[in-house]
Amino acid sequence: MSPALRELWQREPILKVRHLQKNFGTHMVLRDIDFTVHQGEVVCVIGASGSGKSTLLRCINRLESPSGGEIYYHGELAGGDGFDWNRYRAKVGMVFQSFNLFANQTVLENCMAGPRYVLKKGKQESRELALRYLYKVGMVPYIDAKPAQLSGGQLQRVAIARALAMKPDVLLFDEPTSALDPEMVGEVLGVMKQLAHEGMTMVVVTHEMEFAREVSDRTVFMLDGFIAEDDTPEVIFGNPRNPKTREFLSRFMHRL
Repeated sequence: MSPALRELWQREPILKVRHLQKNFGTHMVLRDIDFTVHQGEVVCVIGASGSGKSTLLRCINRLESPSGGEIYYHGELAGGDGFDWNRYRAKVGMVFQSFNLFANQTVLENCMAGPRYVLKKGKQESRELALRYLYKVGMVPYIDAKPAQLSGGQLQRVAIARALAMKPDVLLFDEPTSALDPEMVGEVLGVMKQLAHEGMTMVVVTHEMEFAREVSDRTVFMLDGFIAEDDTPEVIFGNPRNPKTREFLSRFMHRL
């Protein structure tokens, strides 16, 4: 383990996933997943389509209910007696492939909604929070625009600002560039790299291998619903131990 990763692992775990399972009918999508995210870590999750990557994030965020296992948030069992789901979902933010912005609201209104109606902040404070994070992602010039007036890259940057306005402990990204035209991918990855450098805790499901290799503290390779390998990007991309990891990455390595 590198000294930098060792230092991260000495910090408080924000999330602990233990023996997580998810079934859809008779089909087991997640199989006995153990997964920990420490404060300040950037964890990239890679793997083929259907390997369970997005389902893992959706279970962590509780958009899907796990079929078994436990999730701990700052050491507290998610779903235990008196657990505050509203606070949890506010602090474990998620950025989706398809943006999920309110079509009838402006950019500013979209980013104010969470602080205003979930965090119960005043209108002025919600506006200030929204503007702060819209500035961070370069979208202040578009605060009065509606989503239909924006490009895909701009929409995703607004979605990131909306998630940041909730001041989350960790951000989950579900293939945030997969719905974008190639020329728009860079602007979104640039924002995510900036967040990583600033110490934002992030779990990123991605097919952008260069991003994963450059930015992640840990890279997780998922295969058929379980974690086949979890290590530093230097190991995963340089000398993976699992033959399946090597086989998966062989189609990408000539590009890196």
